[in-house]
Amino acid sequence: MDGGASTPLYVPPNPEPDENIRHSLFGEILDWMLAPLLLLWPMSIAITYLVAKSIANQPFDDALEDRVTVLGQQIRSVDGRAAGQLAPAARDILRADDVDSVYFLLAGPDGAILDGDRDLPRPKMMDGGDERARSGAVEFRNDSIHGVPIRVAYTYVNLDPLHERNLNPPEAPPLALVQVAETLDKRAHLANEIIKGVILPQFIILPVILGLVWFALSRGLSPLAELQQRIRARPQDDLSPIDPRQVPEEISPLVGSFNDMLERLGETVEMQKRFIADAAHQMKTPLAGMRMQSELALRQVDPLEIHRSLEQLAKSSESATRLVNQLLALARAENQPQAGLAFDAIDLPRLARETVQDWVQASFASRIDLGFEPPEPIEAPILIAGQPLMLREMLSNLIDNALRYTPSEGSVTVRVRRDGEHALLEIEDTGPGIAAPERERVFERFYRILGSNTQGSGLGLAIVREIAHQHGAEIDIFNNPRSPSRRFPGTLFRLTFPPPVRDSDDAD
Repeated sequence: MDGGASTPLYVPPNPEPDENIRHSLFGEILDWMLAPLLLLWPMSIAITYLVAKSIANQPFDDALEDRVTVLGQQIRSVDGRAAGQLAPAARDILRADDVDSVYFLLAGPDGAILDGDRDLPRPKMMDGGDERARSGAVEFRNDSIHGVPIRVAYTYVNLDPLHERNLNPPEAPPLALVQVAETLDKRAHLANEIIKGVILPQFIILPVILGLVWFALSRGLSPLAELQQRIRARPQDDLSPIDPRQVPEEISPLVGSFNDMLERLGETVEMQKRFIADAAHQMKTPLAGMRMQSELALRQVDPLEIHRSLEQLAKSSESATRLVNQLLALARAENQPQAGLAFDAIDLPRLARETVQDWVQASFASRIDLGFEPPEPIEAPILIAGQPLMLREMLSNLIDNALRYTPSEGSVTVRVRRDGEHALLEIEDTGPGIAAPERERVFERFYRILGSNTQGSGLGLAIVREIAHQHGAEIDIFNNPRSPSRRFPGTLFRLTFPPPVRDSDDAD
């Protein structure tokens, strides 16, 4: 398998925001308020119309009932036969409102027409209300005459009062039918007048309601506009939190989240400022040395002194070059999440072996035994998800750190092994070791252990931590259990990588 040719395992999600979708909070609230109002308004009109019809029917039904009662008093029994006819004056009173809208009918027990309109329909014998009408109550029904809808009030008049006193009458009493009907025009006209009286004001009130809703929303959302103005009026370097007491309670969670973001942003800005200040301070030393050595070389006339000054100038240049490279590596590592590069399936043992080979010449120059211990041959390939260049940079910094702090004739060992589903990368040396209180601080930028005379920028382990964090790896520091000297307990850096997102059998 080749660690260079790899199969993508995981691509960090990078959703593109849809710039065409923009929501207006004002418009959305307005929609949710007006939509129910506009939907309920037709329902309100329909209910009002039904109520108006019910209100309009009641007085007309009462008038019909009075007319039926009056007409019933006009029927009498003469020689055992029903007789009854309206006088012209009574007929005029009955049809005083509209001659063509009122109908009446007087019929004897035998069905003979005594007076009135012959075309007026009679009640059906099976009608449930017919039994109550026969007992003398006035009943109502809807019917039609000549195709025109009408409202009919009817009752039956007992022509034999003595019949009611007989507890066991031999036959049914003689009943005369009395009916009064009228068309629905007047009822519809009254209902329409009621509807107009109720609906027309709503056409005036509705725009007023819309205006009040618009005004209320504008006033309710004004704190957001004020907050926006206060934020825009801030100086560019003002990252102080917003006072949540100056905004409504509903916006407080948003302001709290914004303050948290400002706090994180402030920490990042302060970290960058410290980084720039520390970098400037660190660059100042080699640059000042280079300038001093160059000026000294210009004043020398002895070739040996000039050569010595040039050697010091070369060392200072090398130190400055290394510092710049590490600053660039740290910046590249910190910006790696924004780069959106895909993680590949990496053969960790092969990558570690190739990286160790790059440092063999440097270990010979320092007279240090640099070695690599691969995993057991019987083990399955150890694959991790990662970015090869960044992992090489991380391992190179660990090896460089070990070579710098390990004395001559010492040893540095790079080891790859498996622990369950996790891959372990270990770098151990036989140097002076790192005291327990210092093990957390050595990963800080430009931090150097007191009493250490080793040349370095203090950025190597900061780069290691950043790259390890991006790969989800945990890094721990221990004393080297294999160190042969108590004076030099050595250091063991152990990186524990998580299992890849999915195993790949296609990796070369």
